[in-house]
Amino acid sequence: MTRREIRELIFKMVFRVEFHDETEIPEQLRLFMDTLESAGEEDRAYIEHKVQDILTHLEEIDVIIDSSAQNWKTSRMAKVELTLIRLAVYEIRFEEDIPTGVAINEAVELAKAYGEENSASFVNGVLARIA
Repeated sequence: MTRREIRELIFKMVFRVEFHDETEIPEQLRLFMDTLESAGEEDRAYIEHKVQDILTHLEEIDVIIDSSAQNWKTSRMAKVELTLIRLAVYEIRFEEDIPTGVAINEAVELAKAYGEENSASFVNGVLARIA
């Protein structure tokens, strides 16, 4: 799988967090991993590790977003955009091997695919302030 495909799968799993109680997340992760029939063991392990690491840092990530997004709080953001921003912030702050520009560009591209008409510009604007 390509990095882009893996990132998209991570986005889809992290998106689920908004719709489930914290106690349900391990089961949701297991169910999600069961659907990844085309992913190899190495990719599956990477996806699972990254999702768990994002969830571990979620509170810290949200503080970064809340302090950087002008006139917006994570509680008011659309869930697709919030998830993409969270993923990119994680990559910018906690992944040394992913350049900031790549993290932002990938989030913007996913926003174009999964978000509303203005999602890409919103995601880009928030991430530009954070970067």
